[in-house]
Order: sequence, then C-alpha cells, then structure tokens
Amino acid sequence: MDVLLINPPTTADIETQRTLGLKAPPLGLAYIAAVLEREGHRVRIVDAPALDYTFQDVQRHVKLEQPDVVGITSTTPTIYDAMRTAKAVKEADPDIKVLIGGPHVTFLAEETLQECPHFDVAVIGEGEVTACELMRAFEKGVPLKEIKGIAFRSEDKVIVTPPRPLIQNLDEIPFPARHLLPMDKYTVLGQQTVIGHVMSSRGCPFRCIFCSSSRIFGKVWRGRSPKNVVDEIEELCDKWKAKHIEFADDTFTLNMKRAEEISKEIIRRGLDIFWACGARVDTLRRELVQWMKKAGCHVIYIGVESGSQRILNLLKKGIRLEQVIKAVKWLKEAGMEITASYVIGTPGETKEEVERTIKFAVKLDTDFAQFTAMTPYPGTEVYEYAKREGLLLTNDWSKFTTIKPVMRTKELSAEEIEKLVSKAYRKFYLRPKFLWRQLKKGRLPLIFLVLKNYLSGKKASPSS
Repeated sequence: MDVLLINPPTTADIETQRTLGLKAPPLGLAYIAAVLEREGHRVRIVDAPALDYTFQDVQRHVKLEQPDVVGITSTTPTIYDAMRTAKAVKEADPDIKVLIGGPHVTFLAEETLQECPHFDVAVIGEGEVTACELMRAFEKGVPLKEIKGIAFRSEDKVIVTPPRPLIQNLDEIPFPARHLLPMDKYTVLGQQTVIGHVMSSRGCPFRCIFCSSSRIFGKVWRGRSPKNVVDEIEELCDKWKAKHIEFADDTFTLNMKRAEEISKEIIRRGLDIFWACGARVDTLRRELVQWMKKAGCHVIYIGVESGSQRILNLLKKGIRLEQVIKAVKWLKEAGMEITASYVIGTPGETKEEVERTIKFAVKLDTDFAQFTAMTPYPGTEVYEYAKREGLLLTNDWSKFTTIKPVMRTKELSAEEIEKLVSKAYRKFYLRPKFLWRQLKKGRLPLIFLVLKNYLSGKKASPSS
C-alpha cells in the first residue's frame, strides 16, 4: 500500500509550542511508519507544523503523492485540525482511506466518527499492530470487524471492535522512521536543534485522576531493554548528530534498576550526551540519581502537583510531600536542574490550598516550575466527574490546552483559577533569588521571553 502519515497543521494555542517555541518530532507517526515500512509498504510523513504547511499545502501534497491511505494523528486540542485535514484529503481524492489515531480518538472514537464524516477508521490505543492489519485488510478485502482496536462507520452506525492486546515486547518494534521526518526543522525556544526523542517504556500503573496516558498505553508498565534503548540513542548520535536526548516516557525511573542499567550502558559506550527525563518522586533514590547524572542526565521533570497532602490524595497521586522534599534534595545534591509541575483547580481545592501550593513551590525552589489549570481530558477520571457535575465550561476541544481553564469547580470559578495560575507564575519567577540565579547563568532574557509568551496567551476564560 501507498501510505501518507500526517501531523496536521496546528491552529490551537498549545502551551509548549508557544511558550517554549517548541516543534518536536511526531514520535507516534514515526513508529507507525517504521512498522509499515518493515511490512513492505511505501510510507511518507508530512509533519505540517515543522514544515509550516497550511491545510492547502497538505491538500496539494496529497494530490501530488496520490496515496492509497492517509493516517492522521491528533491530541484533544488539535482534533479540529485533524478534521480539517481529513476534509482536505477527501476533497483531493474521495477514494483515499483516511485513518485517525491518537489520544483523543482513543477515548471518543464513536463521537469523533459521528462528528467528522471524512474519517473512515479510528485507531484506538497503540497503533503499530493495528496499522499493519488495516493495510492487509485494505489489500485483501478483509472485513474491518475482524480487526481489533478500531472503530469504523458501517452504513449509519459506528462499530467499535474489541480492544487490542498491548504489545508486550517493545524491543520487537523497530526504531522510529526518523529518515521520513524533517529532522532539520525542529526547534526549542525557536532555535533549530536535533531533538532526540526516545520512548523507552510505555504504560503507567498509577491512578492520577487527570492523566489519560495509562489508559492509552495500559495500566501495565512495559520497558524496553537497556541495550535496545541505548542502541537507539547511539543511532541518534551517529546518524543524526544528536547531543540532546529527551525521554518521552511518562515515568522513566519507574523501574529504578532498569534506569540505572541504562545510565551505566550510556557510560560504558562513552556517549557524550545531555539528556532529560520525567520521574515520580517515589521512584528516585540517591544512588540512582547519581548514576543518571554521571551518564549525562542534567534535567529532570517531576510531577509535584500540589503543596497540600489532602489535594495530592484527591488527585490519587500516591506520593507524600516528604517524598517530594527528599527527592528534590537528592537532585540538587547531584547538580541536576529540576522542573516541577503543579496543577491548580482540582475539584475540592480551596483558594487557601492553592496559596499553600504556591508557597510550597517557592520554598522548594526548583530551577523551573510549570503551573497549569486543571484540564479534564477525555479518558480521565476528572473528565467524567466534570461532566457528571456540570462543571465543564466549553465543548470546544481546541480550548483544552491547560492555559485557560475549561472547567470550574464548586470552590473556584474559572476566573479565580486563571488568576491563581498567573499569580503562581509571578510569585515563582519574579523572585529576586530566582532572577539573580538566572542572571548568573546568562538566562534572564530567555526567562523573560518564556514569561512574555506565556502571559500573552492569557485570554479571557469562559464565564463561570
């Protein structure tokens, strides 16, 4: 089959793209491309955001390439962009099979197909095996109902097939097809750089009410072998001259022994890299942190979420504030830079508890902090709660960016949540101690740029 995979043009106000000037490779599409190429299909990828493509550009590309199948990826805030892309594809050639995949459609497959007649099939959850089976079905005329993990339109109904089992041995999946990506077009802070995104594991066994990832990749954590992971890193270094590696795992350190073995393997191979990852504070130990730093880990992202133990319990985060304090101490001792994330507007959270979170963030004094409005993405427990309690303020998925509140709580209005998020940023980033530290590191212009970009996105919220 002739397959074109598309990361659609982005019109939604995505926080990371605007505040950090970030254009990152679509790792999911690159994985799908890799397994399809292995099966003998002809595959191309159009990464519209990286190429600055408009919907018209995408349509012209489709007319030029004339693929048999187009696969489109989408998150919740970009689902309308995916729909516009599908429309452009069908206008170019109505006979092209159009697939949609990604987090949003995984949880709202029926609704998405009903809303957009231009999608033929929705891929639910992990897509590698499903994509290969779909190509065989299209080639040989196999009924779609025989393929697990999809939704499709049959006359006036949407049929959802049984779930597809998770891929157990991730080492069997080929490395992402980066040769199909515009690797010279990706940016951080608006500056071109080779971004070495690596997903070394999938799945999460934890129950945080605001996270949909565990339902996409499963409640069972699955990790690639240390050798397989470092083989990919070495390929990124040799083939793409990558110096910066970003682990895309939800929790890189969930299996602490494996994280240590990966670190030691990087050291054994003499790879001179600068890398970053995400971790839970209860999956860190002093010795592990030291090994990671020796291997080149300079930046770590931790989810703190709140300075109130009661709110952490409501979030079902499964951590204690003492663990946060201890983990930050170990990371600082190792000389790592820490970004801590916080969520404001948890159902049940009072203004006083938000103030406590802001004070805790300032006292913790990590290198950076991210404060976001609680955003109830489809597939999360908080989404179901917000729907049930009538707390959602909009059905416009493009607003689900974490910048502007899209839900109120019984304790706080949307306006109050927005003001508290802005206050948290000001209290954390405009401290003399913080500014002096950034001045010494030569980063002050960068900090002001990020703050300016963030504050420029603070438009009026939906009324409560």
